[in-house]
Amino acid sequence: MLDDKLTIVVGYPPGGTTDRIARLVGEKLRTRLGVDVIVDNRAGAGGRIAAQQVKRTPASQNVLLLGNPATMVIAPLVFKDVGYDPDRDFWPVSNVGDYQFAVAVAREVPVRELAHLVAWLRANPEKANFGVPASGSLPHFFGLMLGDAVHVRSEIISYRGSAPLQTDLIGGQLPVAIDTLDSVYPQHEGGKLRILAMSGARRAAFAKDIPTFKEAGFDVAATGWNAFFAPRTMPDAKVQLLGRAIREVMLDPAMRASFEAMKLTPVASTPAETDRMIKTFRGQWEPVVKRAGFTP
Repeated sequence: MLDDKLTIVVGYPPGGTTDRIARLVGEKLRTRLGVDVIVDNRAGAGGRIAAQQVKRTPASQNVLLLGNPATMVIAPLVFKDVGYDPDRDFWPVSNVGDYQFAVAVAREVPVRELAHLVAWLRANPEKANFGVPASGSLPHFFGLMLGDAVHVRSEIISYRGSAPLQTDLIGGQLPVAIDTLDSVYPQHEGGKLRILAMSGARRAAFAKDIPTFKEAGFDVAATGWNAFFAPRTMPDAKVQLLGRAIREVMLDPAMRASFEAMKLTPVASTPAETDRMIKTFRGQWEPVVKRAGFTP
């Protein structure tokens, strides 16, 4: 057991998906570990401020960072100095939730399958614009990956979040959008837009009506994740203890149901499995990011 409270640092404001994950898992860890668990929201700079804070944590404190690809993979590739090194400054502890990306179209776009969309974009190159929720986000780079895979020269239009992106898509000002599946699915379910494909290796449990890109005939697969990291100052025995505790929490049926209600795929992984996952993820995305030549 831990001998002191556990702090989970989140790089985003309260109320968002990352914050909700931290509080759900934190509440279960409170019972399992027998210590107070505090969620510390350190919003700013796309999660980099939170990572910098956790990096500086002394060994005497029990602190975890709830990180994601934007903070732990993409930012170090596009910024000259993020103030931390994901490999040297952190231990992977446990991945807890994966998410997929989706291609959605406005109702006015006359297509209902991904192959039809590709044909339509090729026939209407002036409309080959993909809206994404943020510049330099995973949906941004997934849009570039998808454009290469379907041989469509696309222009990426960046928005300030999913809400304005979906407003323009629903209003018909934007023909195609790429966002996380959990963000656009409620609007798809309500008939306000159409999701044509999802990016995972298999269909999401809550969206069995939507095919994967591979099922639609295109060799594209990608997911994002939410994982816990510990500062390198934390002793290995404590990293392993926290990894076991989080994995046990994520195997609980009630917790898995809570993640599925957020349209996320629950994951229960060991520190070693999480480390391998991140290395594989970086190997997939680093060439895409570098080829894009993106600069913030």
